[in-house]
Amino acid sequence: MKFIDSHCHLDFSEFDANRESLINACVAKGVSQFIVPGISLAQSQNLLGFKATYPQVSIAAGLHPYFLEQHQQSHLESLFNFAKANKTQLVAIGECGLDRSIFNLEKQTFLFEQQIALANELDLPLIVHHRQSHDLIAQSFKRCRPKNGGVIHAFSGSIQQAHYYIKQGFKLGVGGVITYERAAKTRAVIAKLEPQHLVLETDSPSMPLSGYQGEVNTPLHIPNVFDALYGLKPNSDKFQLAEQLYDSCSDVFCI
Repeated sequence: MKFIDSHCHLDFSEFDANRESLINACVAKGVSQFIVPGISLAQSQNLLGFKATYPQVSIAAGLHPYFLEQHQQSHLESLFNFAKANKTQLVAIGECGLDRSIFNLEKQTFLFEQQIALANELDLPLIVHHRQSHDLIAQSFKRCRPKNGGVIHAFSGSIQQAHYYIKQGFKLGVGGVITYERAAKTRAVIAKLEPQHLVLETDSPSMPLSGYQGEVNTPLHIPNVFDALYGLKPNSDKFQLAEQLYDSCSDVFCI
């Protein structure tokens, strides 16, 4: 079986000491491709060199709401220019989105909708971050409709919210959350969704799986996420499920 980690921050410093050996170990386990999102202007620009060094990596460019204080108006213009000049190097715009735990939703919303417009202009999908913000994201989608879908990263929500995103052309990112028995609501929703609407992810180095709390998460755990998902779909053929998930990710990012 082969897998893609649809969302991992392999460029983060947590991996500086062993990045090459980690990627080789992942490939040996069938995790052969990695999507690394942009989180700031400078980091998005640096990902070009990162991609050149590690050919298994595909990259995106974006301004993450978590780093809102860093993002200046000039960064948005520079991101537009950078993305347009390097469109063939990018598979998505993001990580962008809305997060109610972070101050200044007005600035967040402006940056998010500008990045939707950029993705539309470049015919690229979006990588969308959410936290207690499905209603706000829907409002933004109404004002600025994404034309090329994308991925709702680390989806957690109701079956109605899941179907809304799918109707908008989005895949739902499935990660370590489903390995926790206490995440009954998310597990129940994911169990009801067809695999062509899902993609596997780790969000490495964050979001450790159950049993690995306190450890640095890595894409080596993608097969564990897959096993947890397979456990929610006992009537599926295991190899067909893996193939459907691989194709789902390959389809949305055109890789």
